[in-house]
Amino acid sequence: MTGPLFDTLRQLNLAWFSLINANAGLDGWQLAGALFAAERVILLAPAALVVLWLSGRRGARQAAVEAALAVLCGLAVSGAIGALWFHDRPFAAGIGACFLDHAPTSSFPSNHGTIMLVSALMLATSHAPLARRWGLVLLPLAVLVAWSRVFIGVHWPMDMLGALVLALALVAVFRLDRLTALSATATGWVVAAYRRLLAPLIDRGWLRP
Repeated sequence: MTGPLFDTLRQLNLAWFSLINANAGLDGWQLAGALFAAERVILLAPAALVVLWLSGRRGARQAAVEAALAVLCGLAVSGAIGALWFHDRPFAAGIGACFLDHAPTSSFPSNHGTIMLVSALMLATSHAPLARRWGLVLLPLAVLVAWSRVFIGVHWPMDMLGALVLALALVAVFRLDRLTALSATATGWVVAAYRRLLAPLIDRGWLRP
């Protein structure tokens, strides 16, 4: 893509990246911490959904199902964008320092950013108090993941901004009354399947019905 606007965004992207990306000599606990944030913190998003489901509360379970569906939609849209408009990662373009082996796939928008931001924002805007608390926990962690992926050189800042815009759009769509009703129906189906498949564990009191 070309044009004055895209040239300005490209220069802004490069400037932001140069400010955030780590120096080539990064080592020790700083590198270990950055890699942990970039690779492992994302696991807290599905963990939060599992905890909400296992709570047994109807509202919390619906919030978990809604968030999971929104994440799947986000990844589908992200994949479509990457297929239609390939954007090199910083290391593939020979820019900055990279500290993580990564395939040179399209970088925009960030899948890690999408998963974390969609999960956090969907839960933070839920009607279920327990889900909202988890959303507020995940929001700063989503920022940490976004920062760390740029810091170690596998993403551009604009990749994270794109993930944020996508997450906000998905939250707006999933908060429509019709989508909320469909999510409630889907939750009922998942609850029925869960109770059928895990009946022995539920009967023993190991899981909540």
